[in-house]
Amino acid sequence: MAQQLSRKTIICPHCAHPLHIELDTTQGDQNYYESCPNCCSDIHLNMHIDDYYQKIQLTVDADDEQVF
Repeated sequence: MAQQLSRKTIICPHCAHPLHIELDTTQGDQNYYESCPNCCSDIHLNMHIDDYYQKIQLTVDADDEQVF
């Protein structure tokens, strides 16, 4: 499995503020929200752990896109 803690820098999809986050891979794949300390908007994070390639795939979005 990938390393247990991983530090990443992401960009807030709302205000473009850089955020430093820690990803805990001990719980497997995760789907959760963090709040931006700059604009207080929710950021949707979807983490997938690829055991075969020993990589963490992280998707970051605003979760407010509308589909018509």
